[in-house]
Amino acid sequence: MKTLKTVIVVTLIIAAGFGANAQLTGTEIVEKAYNRETGDDQTSNLSMTLINRSGAQRIRKIKQFSKDLGEVEKNIMFFLSPADVKNTSFMSWSYDTDQSDDQWIYLPALKKTKRISSDSKSDYFMGSDFTYDDLGDRKLEDDTHKLLREETIDGKACFVVESVSNDDEYMYSKTVTWIIKDNFIGLKKEFYDEDEDLLKILSIKEFKEVSGFLIITNSEMENVQKNHKTSMVLSDVQINTGIPASKFTERMMMRGL
Repeated sequence: MKTLKTVIVVTLIIAAGFGANAQLTGTEIVEKAYNRETGDDQTSNLSMTLINRSGAQRIRKIKQFSKDLGEVEKNIMFFLSPADVKNTSFMSWSYDTDQSDDQWIYLPALKKTKRISSDSKSDYFMGSDFTYDDLGDRKLEDDTHKLLREETIDGKACFVVESVSNDDEYMYSKTVTWIIKDNFIGLKKEFYDEDEDLLKILSIKEFKEVSGFLIITNSEMENVQKNHKTSMVLSDVQINTGIPASKFTERMMMRGL
């Protein structure tokens, strides 16, 4: 999955030497991060932990699937627990073209699926610190990318790239991403609101090699303005198992696992 998908969600192996990397532009760096190989399909268990300002936690268990079909990448997740969200499902289709992402949510109490409108993309997903927009794919040309500097964090040499939205309607004025030089994983990302104040920080806590691919397995989104966090931990990750395309339909959302 590209970027968070991780959210579910989570982003984010292209190897290159330091000499070659030193000549890359901000756009080229982000393009390599966006195009980082993560397999044709992926299945995993996801533990989503919501942490409020007092430290109280709510844990949600999710089963998720993703598949790259060439011109479109499809993702679906099923909430398993607790009881108040059980059988809720969410699906996202991200396109390689200029077409905007399609997203749906199934609410079992209503027994129907609801399409997420473009006006709702800035809403927060299931009480987490990820918006619906965060769970989709950002197109390379949607932002202007600038290499700010090079910096080492957590012992990893990174490019620091600023991405400024080309769309006045986008909820973030800009983002700043620390991208690891040797594998192009986004290690940290800052999100700035419309007033250019820091809103959220996405931190990658762990990534592992699974079936020859580097997969982000532990990430945390912190809303610094609300003092709220969401932890996303993947387990039992399986790559290239041959998930059928028929898995990603509104019918399957209603049917569940």
